[in-house]
Amino acid sequence: MLVTKQAPNFVAEALKADGTFDDNFELYKNIGKNGAVLFFWPKDFTFVCPSEIIAFHNRIKEFNDRGINLIGISIDSKEVHFAWTKTPVNQGGIGEVGFAIVSDITKSISRDYDVLFNGAVALRGTFLIDRNKVIRHSTINDLPLGRNVDETLRMVDALLFFEENGEVCPAGWNKGDKGMKADAKGVAEYLSQNASKL
Repeated sequence: MLVTKQAPNFVAEALKADGTFDDNFELYKNIGKNGAVLFFWPKDFTFVCPSEIIAFHNRIKEFNDRGINLIGISIDSKEVHFAWTKTPVNQGGIGEVGFAIVSDITKSISRDYDVLFNGAVALRGTFLIDRNKVIRHSTINDLPLGRNVDETLRMVDALLFFEENGEVCPAGWNKGDKGMKADAKGVAEYLSQNASKL
């Protein structure tokens, strides 16, 4: 369980957003102003994975506007990542994406984040890392279950709200909602007004 712990750092080969290679891509040097979302998928040129990666790419401005860098990662080589981004979507590719894709060919990063499945591929792990390099939220989906990128954004918003306001985010909280003071009075007040809506 990595939540509340320092995110394991790594240096690996990666395909950068501009289509060039970085042979020394370091996680800690690529954390955004407010943090990063690191997300794993099993393998390039597969089936659920393109839908997730394209969904993240389609919302990249929303992450960047929040000071959050997206970083993708799978066990494939940087050359396979490159080929996948150069393959049209209607032919099983993902097209060019606006974030770095890390190559975990040794599977050591997947192992460090405890998402390596049967020693072969990474499960669909998503890790929200704050500006201090601490993991604040994670989800791990089995291979057939695609992620909800909007939920990832919601968790980013919750973290930023907490950091800015010092209030916690109750069940179903969305950006623009009121938070809750983390004490008995705050909880009682919130529940008396909102219990029927939960």
